[in-house]
Amino acid sequence: MWVIKLGGNATVNAEAVLDELATWAREGRRWVLVHGISAEADALGEALGHPPRYVTSASGFTSRYTDERTRDIMLMAYGRVNAHLVAALHRRGVHAIGLRGIDGRLLQARRKEALRIREGERILILRGDYSGTPIGVNTALLHRLLELELYPVIAPMGLTPEGEIVNVDGDRAAAAIAVALQAEGLIFLTGAPGLLRSFPDERTRVAELSMEDLEGAMAWAQGRMRHKLLAAQEALKNGLPSVWLADGRRPAPLTAALRGEGTRILRTTSPIPVPVEIQEL
Repeated sequence: MWVIKLGGNATVNAEAVLDELATWAREGRRWVLVHGISAEADALGEALGHPPRYVTSASGFTSRYTDERTRDIMLMAYGRVNAHLVAALHRRGVHAIGLRGIDGRLLQARRKEALRIREGERILILRGDYSGTPIGVNTALLHRLLELELYPVIAPMGLTPEGEIVNVDGDRAAAAIAVALQAEGLIFLTGAPGLLRSFPDERTRVAELSMEDLEGAMAWAQGRMRHKLLAAQEALKNGLPSVWLADGRRPAPLTAALRGEGTRILRTTSPIPVPVEIQEL
């Protein structure tokens, strides 16, 4: 069982990823695909007169501010991207099924009551955000679908215990799903060749890290890569054996990742027997 996170960056070669996933399905290798929509959501927001707003948390993570209108725009964007991915997999002979995290309470989340953001030298409290952190996964649903040879393609919008729809960071959603399924591994497909020690110099790719290296790496990683490292840390601390940061732009990206052409992050210590507290961004 593998969990694949397909980034929403416009440079990612989705067709090549889907070709390989179809091959895996024919070979009997099970997988779950979680996808992003960053480029699609940005373009749709601009077209609808509600452009995206990005904020930086007090801890230094940059993310989309999800007010209610933005959340609804994201639901529209996820619907379009999810449908096209599912249709493309069916054209390749894969019985794919599109799901939102809210369907069957697939992805349960806790809404963030407020965001602490940094503007210049000031720390501000930003309310009205509809984003959340994952707190549960309906694994019974996923296992049943896979038993029926239906391959899940997941849009990571979560549902709170109160029934609110929230935006869940796709990387952390993929990590939570991989842990819950006790997956063999988690592969993040990005618009970069892996983790770069000196961004954007692609010659500085880091081939391998241990879980113990992640705190230090988060201090110098740039942009969305910091989110992926945090998601990797959460997955590894909860028992996942390996996480890959792979180049989604190239042909055969999954094969390339597994033969060492991205960044592999290994858990080198025993898993913590209880779920770690999920860090708020």
